[in-house]
Amino acid sequence: MFLGHFGLALAAKRAAPSTSLGALTFAAQFLDELWPILLLIGLEQVKIVPGLMAASPLDFTYYPISHSLLMAVTWGILIGGLYFALRRYPQGAWVMGALVVSHWLLDVPMHRPDLPLGGGDAKVGWGLWNSVSATYVIEFGIFAIGIAIYLRATRAMDRVGSWGLWAYIAVLAVLYIASNASPPPNERVLAWSALGIWLFVPWAYWVDGHRMPVAVIDVIRKPKQSRK
Repeated sequence: MFLGHFGLALAAKRAAPSTSLGALTFAAQFLDELWPILLLIGLEQVKIVPGLMAASPLDFTYYPISHSLLMAVTWGILIGGLYFALRRYPQGAWVMGALVVSHWLLDVPMHRPDLPLGGGDAKVGWGLWNSVSATYVIEFGIFAIGIAIYLRATRAMDRVGSWGLWAYIAVLAVLYIASNASPPPNERVLAWSALGIWLFVPWAYWVDGHRMPVAVIDVIRKPKQSRK
């Protein structure tokens, strides 16, 4: 799952309008943001096996720190708690924590049975990556729904808020399609390229800073309407 996580982050803006899209994106993609770091320092392992699955050549042999259900819940509690400590916004904290856990839940339908429940041998996965068409329908479907919800929940205040958002969306879509063209040459290149996902956090923060939540617009309008 790639685009689907970004789609859920976009949709979450409606549930936590005072939380930046950058923070929501960070939470929704945290497991995949952590994963390449752990690969590079040797704490987790992956193998590139062309043809392993129709839509993914990655054999995730060991990644309980970033992608077990137990650790997803743990990371969710930590990130949600840290957000609350910094922002004192309970709704945003709950949404941030839920987004971290949602990453694991969205991965389950796509992966083969390689997602750990904890640190043991129990693993789950439905294997929809075996179908390219199903993968694209799910990825782009969740992404499109998230975009639609975000557009209804916010309004652009300037060109950055409008064109910057559509550029963000277009680059994500192009990168996703390009990433499926051919497998990376080795695991180290895979890990370094996966670190690029971090760039979309400040980009989302920047774009969202040029958009205003509809909930805030409504609050501003009400006093004006009452004076009339």
